[in-house]
Amino acid sequence: GWALIDLLNWQENNTEEEITAPLIARLREFPIGHIYRFNDWLAKKLYLLDTPAHAEAYLQGEEYLSVDDFLYARCAVVANGEEVYETILANPEEMPSEVTFEPLLSLAYRAYEAKTGDKMVYTPLYNYETYGNLPAWGDGE
Repeated sequence: GWALIDLLNWQENNTEEEITAPLIARLREFPIGHIYRFNDWLAKKLYLLDTPAHAEAYLQGEEYLSVDDFLYARCAVVANGEEVYETILANPEEMPSEVTFEPLLSLAYRAYEAKTGDKMVYTPLYNYETYGNLPAWGDGE
């Protein structure tokens, strides 16, 4: 997982396409089962950041939590690599509030389509949507 994330090309002024292209190109070389496993790995990383403590830090005193924006902010944490991810996972107060990277969510699907010509229909093992981490949030959000 992290070795693939490290392929994201963060050169200055790169478009989202240029940032994600090396990872997608590498992922599509793998057997389809590996693409599914990467999607599950990614979903778990996002799921683990879906906690009230991370959400509170992300909000910075604001009252309304946008479920999409919080998801995309968690994507940015994963996209910044293992060291950043582990730091923020362990220290929710460091959760960024201004950085997002939504394209992370489509990497496996784009690699699968590039490899097979078909759309990937697959539900990851972890619900990474905001409030999907039920043990962290409890039953009542």
